[in-house]
Amino acid sequence: MNGRWKRVWRRGRRWVLGLVLALVVPVLVAGTALRLNYAGDPGEATKSRGKDAIWLGHAWVDGRKKDADLTAFAARIKGTGIRDLYVHAGPLEHDGTLPAARHPRARWLVDGVHRTMPGIRVHAWLGDVLATEGPDGLRLEDARTRAAVVTSARQVLDAGFEGVHFDLEPLHSDDADYLSLLDDLRALTRPRKAPLSVAAHQIDPLPAAHTVLGAVSSNGSEKWWSQEFFGQVARRVDQIAVMSYDTWMPLEGLYGGYVAQQTALALEVTPEDTDLLMGLPFFHEDDLGHHESAETVTAAVRGVRLGLGRTDPGRDRFGVALYVDFAAEEGDWQAYREGWH
Repeated sequence: MNGRWKRVWRRGRRWVLGLVLALVVPVLVAGTALRLNYAGDPGEATKSRGKDAIWLGHAWVDGRKKDADLTAFAARIKGTGIRDLYVHAGPLEHDGTLPAARHPRARWLVDGVHRTMPGIRVHAWLGDVLATEGPDGLRLEDARTRAAVVTSARQVLDAGFEGVHFDLEPLHSDDADYLSLLDDLRALTRPRKAPLSVAAHQIDPLPAAHTVLGAVSSNGSEKWWSQEFFGQVARRVDQIAVMSYDTWMPLEGLYGGYVAQQTALALEVTPEDTDLLMGLPFFHEDDLGHHESAETVTAAVRGVRLGLGRTDPGRDRFGVALYVDFAAEEGDWQAYREGWH
């Protein structure tokens, strides 16, 4: 190798090394910070406030579930902090409407819950795919669609549900049309004293993370919300449940530290008169976004307690939300009971 090629080779190696360091070092620093965030002992005060929730599948309103299932579920949640049931009663059509045939057993369920689980509230869980990252889906920018969503909420309340819970995804940060929809929904639910709740995206773990991801992803996916937007949503609802799973975290310690961080970020901007719930992964999958060996209920509960203890240990309107009943295993229930009660 002559002198010229040696110089090129040396410069190339330095360039590659610089690129590797630029990519690897921030990841290592962030990983170390999350692992340290998982360290320490949760305080004794960071346990259930009796304001937890669980997402329930569509089988509870379409006829598949029977009285025996209701009795078994009542025994399952007895002695836990579960107060609210988010029961899948949708999905919405892309125009915001909801065919009544989607929840034919709503009255049976509400009456059965009142009979077997006094004090438990039953919410209609409504949602749809939004046309934010593809051509198909519900379009919040259409005023007629938003009006139809409000009508659908009125429909499920008239059917006997005590509250309405919305999960619209993928919902990008700073969506003014979503905030407008929440204002319209609150005008419906507040006079009826019916809780309005939403499933929320995670908060930027680094400043403007959602903007950066949106710029580099092929379909404009953002994943996170800004902390400011999260607060704007939280101020418009009675409950906000963070979907603190599908985090891409590969290790349990990193996941727990991430949940602790998310808990702290959410607490900082959620009003005292809004219930803040942190999601627990009661499901088991292995893909790019979710590693079941990392995203455990044990790690999530510990992370929630650490974040709560460091940020607002005396907060009363706080809980966890279990996703989802039909995918849960016995170990998930055991970890929830042992870690949170």
